[in-house]
Amino acid sequence: MRDYFIRRFLLIPPTLLGVTIIVFAITRLVPGGPLERAIMEAQQFNAAAGVSMQVAGADMALSEAQLQKLKEYYGFDKPILVSYVEWLGKVVQGDLGSSYRYNEPVWDVIRDRFPVSLYYGLVTLVITYIVCIPLGVLKAIKHRTVVDNVTSILIFIGYAIPGYALGSLLLLYFSVRLEWFPMGGFVSLQFYEMSGWDKFIDLVRHSILPLICYLIGSFALVTLLLKNHLMDNLASDYIRTAIAKGVSFRGAVTGHAMRNSLIPIATTFGQNIVLLVSGSFLIESIFDIDGFGLLGLSAILDRDYPVVMGIVLLASFLLLIGNIISDILVALVDPRIRFQ
Repeated sequence: MRDYFIRRFLLIPPTLLGVTIIVFAITRLVPGGPLERAIMEAQQFNAAAGVSMQVAGADMALSEAQLQKLKEYYGFDKPILVSYVEWLGKVVQGDLGSSYRYNEPVWDVIRDRFPVSLYYGLVTLVITYIVCIPLGVLKAIKHRTVVDNVTSILIFIGYAIPGYALGSLLLLYFSVRLEWFPMGGFVSLQFYEMSGWDKFIDLVRHSILPLICYLIGSFALVTLLLKNHLMDNLASDYIRTAIAKGVSFRGAVTGHAMRNSLIPIATTFGQNIVLLVSGSFLIESIFDIDGFGLLGLSAILDRDYPVVMGIVLLASFLLLIGNIISDILVALVDPRIRFQ
């Protein structure tokens, strides 16, 4: 097993290398980059001021010297491969570059928003598994009963409603009309002036509506995944044999069927590591939460390529680590697994 995980860890650097090469090339080849945006803004400024410049026979707002300085600033003055090698060399030294929009190191921009997305990700993950695993077991045991049918209807209704659409409705009714919850944000502006208990209450009031939107989609996946696999295991011969030998039905569920039914849950658990920090940019946009997802959306729209590359690098690394964690969990749950 040790050799297997050593090989898995050794595969992380080349995988990250391949992912970053592809994304880096896209940022250089896609139209509408930061250089084009700077030229367009300069043209609009001159047009508004009634200024017209002719450079090299074309309508330009910047001189060749200014264009060259912009290319050097954005890193477009060199071939793609050379620019990527320089970026990779800085990454190895712990430098992801500086954000075009914030004029700050990318690490600082990401670090400021990391705790927000980590908070929502951890709370969502904990609540999902605490609620969905017992609910999945209950639905499997009470299959085709009133409990199963009612919970299935509620789960499918929640799964069918997009989180961002539900967020808009919740804000409109509970924040605007009833004024029970804040309109958005992670905490209030006076948060750091409050006492300890008031800070907790303020954080909870800001968290309830976004957490509902985060949870509503994940409930269906985990619950039904566990229910379906548990039902398959309960219909297996080894469960009937255990019951025939005197094991109670509850003991057969908890001692035999449950462990095998957790295998698909363990397989997908590692993928949730990325969700801990990535969040949902749509939900964060609606609730004005300055988290990781909203940062990624803003970076793409503003063509803030250093931030985009930093987010891709971090998310890819967490996904690879999450897959290794999934393998470990599967090996712990399923004794048949032997990594070579």
